[in-house]
Amino acid sequence: MNKARKKFIFYAELAIFVLLTVLLSVINVINFSMVSDDADHLTEMISNGHGTMKKIKKNDNAQMKYGNKERFGPMGPDAPDMTFSIRYFTYAFDSDGNAEQIEYMISAFSEEEAESLARSLINGSTGWTRGTYRYRVYEDNGRTFVTVIDQSRELLPCYRILITSAIGEAGILAISLLFLMMIGKKLFKPVEEADRKQKQFIAKLESQFKMPLTVINANTEIIEKEKGSDEITKSINRQVRKMTGLVRELRELSVFEESDIVISKTDVSDILNSVIDINSEKFSEKGIGLSQNIQSGVIFRGDEEGIRKVISELISNSLKFALSKAEFTLEKNNDRIKIVQTNDTDLPDGSCDQIFDRFTRLDNASDKEGAGLGLSYVKDIVKAHNGRISADVSKGIFKITIDL
Repeated sequence: MNKARKKFIFYAELAIFVLLTVLLSVINVINFSMVSDDADHLTEMISNGHGTMKKIKKNDNAQMKYGNKERFGPMGPDAPDMTFSIRYFTYAFDSDGNAEQIEYMISAFSEEEAESLARSLINGSTGWTRGTYRYRVYEDNGRTFVTVIDQSRELLPCYRILITSAIGEAGILAISLLFLMMIGKKLFKPVEEADRKQKQFIAKLESQFKMPLTVINANTEIIEKEKGSDEITKSINRQVRKMTGLVRELRELSVFEESDIVISKTDVSDILNSVIDINSEKFSEKGIGLSQNIQSGVIFRGDEEGIRKVISELISNSLKFALSKAEFTLEKNNDRIKIVQTNDTDLPDGSCDQIFDRFTRLDNASDKEGAGLGLSYVKDIVKAHNGRISADVSKGIFKITIDL
């Protein structure tokens, strides 16, 4: 259950991160866009003044509109003092490329640097240059004008807000993580308690069923010795084996969920070969053709007992449901290993991932022993190793693929 709690915290943190990132990104984009709009409004005013703010009357400056909306008046680019505080330069170029300085009210560039920059922008339209300078290129009386204004003063608050947003987001994520860790334990306490009681019930169930099953099995053996075997005793033995297998599966599932996996270097090739060798005679007895394509020396860092149980369950599943042939494949590509079990089947084509749900049995399992826990057990082990598992049927071939 600790794993479920960690997943809850992870996905909750991820959701908070995404929401904060989207919200703060929108705020900062709008902020920078407003600076761009104000800069474009100023360059438009300068273009209306034939390259200079001095030719715009003070009253007209206060009444300028942009996009049919009033600007910010004394707070924005239409402020009366903007004419005297704006930092910009304008150069005009004739058809021969000769430059004329129309206005020069900036100290960040020398006149030569300003002319050089304006000349480099002559083929542009409107945009940013050198990070903090907004420019506009326009035609007036047959000449090409280039106006460049310094927006570093206006952009500084934007960058401060951007940095503050990043720091604030990191702080909120840290605080939310601590908060989720505190409430996660309380939130999952009822679920963990229910899970603990469930496991206790399974453990008690095993002990309670073991004794009567043992007695039934012993009495059946006595009856068979005294009166011989018949259909009744055979049926009793089948049901006893079925119940014993079910109790064992329940106990194994409970034990796996309670214990932590032990990571070690595991020779998967050796395990798969040995388990196949042990069961090869059973395949022959059932008339199932068994083939294998196992890459040698495949080493995996994982729980050796868990991997062995996964392979044993795949073998058991193939023995139960293969019609006439079965195949096992093991290969390693880079750091990932792939185990594939295939067998022929009469199931319809399509995905069969539902077989990994507990107590789920497909149509071809009605006359087979088991309670639908084996493959759910396999899925739990694979997920505990951060792996993936899938099942599907295609053209009469059932396939389970495990990627670790």
